[in-house]
Amino acid sequence: MITKMKKLVFLAYHKEYVSFLDSLRELGVIHIVEKKKDALDEVDIQDDIKLASQLTAAIKTLEHTKLPAKAIVVKDGGSADKGLELLTQIEEIQAENAKLQQHIQSYAKDEAALQVWGDFSLDNLEKLSQAGYAINFFTCPVSAYNEEWDTKYDAIKINEVSSKVYFITVTHSDVEIDIDAEQIKLPSSSLTQLSELRTEADQALLKNDETLVDMALNDVPSLKAALYEVQQKLDFSKVVMSTEQMAGDKLMLLEGWMPARSADAVQGFLNESHVYYQVSDPTPEDNVPIELSNKGFFSWFEPICKLYMLPRYNELDLTPFFAPFFMIFFGLCLGDSGYGLFLFTGATLFRIFKKNLSPSTKSILSLVQILAVSTFFCGLLTGTFFGANLYDLHWPWIKKMESVIRLDNNQMFELSLLCGVVQILFGMVLKAVNQTIQFGFKYALSTIGWIILLVSTGFSAVFPHILPMFGTIHLIILGVAAIGIFFFNSPGKNIFLNIGLGFWDSYNMITGLLGDILSYVRLFALGLSGGILAGVFNSLAKGMSPDNAILGPIVMVLIFLIGHAINMFMNVLGAMVHPMRLTFVEFFKNAGYEGGGKEYKPFKK
Repeated sequence: MITKMKKLVFLAYHKEYVSFLDSLRELGVIHIVEKKKDALDEVDIQDDIKLASQLTAAIKTLEHTKLPAKAIVVKDGGSADKGLELLTQIEEIQAENAKLQQHIQSYAKDEAALQVWGDFSLDNLEKLSQAGYAINFFTCPVSAYNEEWDTKYDAIKINEVSSKVYFITVTHSDVEIDIDAEQIKLPSSSLTQLSELRTEADQALLKNDETLVDMALNDVPSLKAALYEVQQKLDFSKVVMSTEQMAGDKLMLLEGWMPARSADAVQGFLNESHVYYQVSDPTPEDNVPIELSNKGFFSWFEPICKLYMLPRYNELDLTPFFAPFFMIFFGLCLGDSGYGLFLFTGATLFRIFKKNLSPSTKSILSLVQILAVSTFFCGLLTGTFFGANLYDLHWPWIKKMESVIRLDNNQMFELSLLCGVVQILFGMVLKAVNQTIQFGFKYALSTIGWIILLVSTGFSAVFPHILPMFGTIHLIILGVAAIGIFFFNSPGKNIFLNIGLGFWDSYNMITGLLGDILSYVRLFALGLSGGILAGVFNSLAKGMSPDNAILGPIVMVLIFLIGHAINMFMNVLGAMVHPMRLTFVEFFKNAGYEGGGKEYKPFKK
């Protein structure tokens, strides 16, 4: 259900405008219409946008910092001014850490280069150079080493590694060396010095990490307080930028939207503020912000609708209509009563023992519970309970339940297809209703014609003794349907164009409808595959456990828990994704859902 909105336009005197906006934000129900401004106007808020981004990144950095075990994190309080100071400190630490990491990598590379030469003092090389001697470092393959270099250049072998020889030559500085070998340029520090430098860098990194840990424990609230103030300033700036100046910049014009339920309170506030305003209903051309206001069971499925897109203001909100189908589809995809019982128990215990849950968290937990209940009862259709078959138990009440509700694989396959047929036809009914609301009844006649054709043909196929296929009555029904399909698919256009579009619509319907219905086979396939995999883990747990009174049960339980945890994770993921796919593609398409609504976001603190 979409909340009814009212359009609001008001004029305020420029000297009182800022205080008026502060009061308007306190009211917290007006969605301001943001208007595009020139780039120069947007430059004024670029610094705040950048600052908000930096604060967000700093908060994430601290929240992802590894904390000591049983550490107590301060969650409340904090100063915005301190948060800005901390931001500078955090950025400096991060910049220093980046440099230290680069230095450490450089030190490690130089140490690797010096390992073959050993640890020696570079000061001694400098003393030899001052004394007129040149020490050069070379490497070549062992087979290429020439023994004449020993006498000609006083070559000395230092090391042999991986069929390569590392050697030096000791000559007078004025002697030219002609050696067929690769000359090595050594780092400017010795192994000892490099080790000391790397230790210093490691200690600096450790000190910085300790500082970040201390901030993560105590200062996150200050950063959040600073982010809150910046975001409030940004919101205010956007509203100011959306204001039009009139009457020589003396009057400020602002447009917005408010829920119809808040109209009395808003008008009372505006009357007290002595502001000229005008309240009106939306027109078809208006881009009205959307607030979904479903209650109870249906409200739990609103986040799923928002994952796709919000409806437009003059569209039906399909959330209440796809919610029951989604619940059933999830249960069929997961298809294990044991998994359903586990999810329901886990969500219920979390609600009981976790205090101060937010409304959104409670809504998500309620959704998990209802999906778990659906899974439990859908699992009873096949009798699957953690991969085992409940109906193998010879309990009287189990056998009685089996005779009433158990379905074999063929029946589950048929049930999946039946779910597709029912949801697609239901979607077409909603499309007809939506077209009637938006454009008028005659625009829905084509869709109604297809509904009549499909329902009558299906009824005739199932109950031929009541409505014979292509009998007189059926042909009359098909004729009525054809009138809607071929003559009212585009009301107001040329009749021949309507007929041509009718044939094109028929081609799309015939080719698309079968594919849409077959897509629902995934409901059967996912439930079947999940049950088979659960059974495999049960067999592994039983077959791979050793024949030992103590070790055997331990191994069996471990395999059972790990296997079913993996299987449950994979199947829950699939049981969410595939019903979403059926909802967003098959159902929304056949329901004529266009979407594209903009979310209602009131100007408030």
